[in-house]
Amino acid sequence: MTLHSTGPITSRQALDVLPVAAAAARDLCTDCGISRSSQPGRCGSACQFIKPDYPKLEAQVHGRARDPARPDEIHFGPHRQLLRAALTTPRPGAQWTGITTRIAERLLETGAVDAVLTMAPDAADPWRPVPVLVTRAEDLAQCRGMRMGYAPLLALLEPARARGYKRLAVIGIPCQVYALRALEAELGFERLYVIGTPCSDNTTTENFHTFLDLLSERPETISYLEFRADYHVELRFTDGRIKTIPFLQLPISKLPRDFFPLTCRTCVDYTNVLADITVGYMGGQGEQWLLVRNERGAELLALLGDEVRTSEPGSAGKRAGPVKGFLANTERAAGGLPLRRMPDWLKPIVGWLMPRVGPRGLEFARARVDMKAVETIVHLRREQPRRMKSMIPAHVWKLVEPYGLKPEAGETPRQQPAE
Repeated sequence: MTLHSTGPITSRQALDVLPVAAAAARDLCTDCGISRSSQPGRCGSACQFIKPDYPKLEAQVHGRARDPARPDEIHFGPHRQLLRAALTTPRPGAQWTGITTRIAERLLETGAVDAVLTMAPDAADPWRPVPVLVTRAEDLAQCRGMRMGYAPLLALLEPARARGYKRLAVIGIPCQVYALRALEAELGFERLYVIGTPCSDNTTTENFHTFLDLLSERPETISYLEFRADYHVELRFTDGRIKTIPFLQLPISKLPRDFFPLTCRTCVDYTNVLADITVGYMGGQGEQWLLVRNERGAELLALLGDEVRTSEPGSAGKRAGPVKGFLANTERAAGGLPLRRMPDWLKPIVGWLMPRVGPRGLEFARARVDMKAVETIVHLRREQPRRMKSMIPAHVWKLVEPYGLKPEAGETPRQQPAE
């Protein structure tokens, strides 16, 4: 999960921070907001974690499902373009350069939408996300960046309709976007733009504070945290200091086993395949990474004009070794065994090597998608085996096959290995 804190909302009257109903009790739920709506029963048909149908929704949104003959579509979903990108003038306080926020601003500036549904920091805790409806472009600066925690974004769809908003932009993570697309036809919006951000692991805001406590003696001074594609975490502090920590030296072993819930350990949509455009960084090699998925996504990118520069993304290194190592550790963790730990003396050496010889650019992104697919199989097989045949799309089995994982009896809808 990409993270950023911009400080608490100081001008609540400028943002539509609306109360939402209590969440209905759900198993394997990331609280996208549908269970808080007037028809919580729609979770049964809209939830990514019940019986997802990615080929159907991909065809509905993009005009076709992913094509195995097109490079990288099995990994990243249907797309027209893969780009490395950056705003020519980075926005102040942006997570990267501010592409997501700037697209949303342009939609409001041009009158293409009536409102943008997105997240803002909670007034009492800047790391906690709260859903907001934004109608003025200048207010989106308060929403820039991302936070850690469950966020009932879609609970504001009904209030948006009640206020007469007919053209809406939504900025969301994959589990939110899946439910949005599953219900899109019945929502009744004249125009819907979906800007997606990748997400691989989320947790509660409370759990995240536990993580921050392990990173600093004064965690309340951390204002920014980013898992970067160069195998480091970047921390920024309120006094202007910047600190980077190699992935290998993070205190992951000190986190509770349930720090990441089963939902996030079994999510099959890291790249937000049902968005019109995905804005991330894993394939960007120091810049942002854009996946323009359909005509509407191309329209969103065109809104930026010469404010954005783009280039072809690079790719280097090989992912097979790191993914196999991840599989071995995931199987040990799922079985309750301690992880194999690298000797402390070796960590600085490997930490120096990884950004230089490990997978980079698109190969880094492919590695992350493969790891999520592996994680899904291992954890569902261990904890919820009966859900495997309904929760795992066919393309996920193709991703894990090179690592020796194949479906067993009862793990696919036809009770046989996927083709």
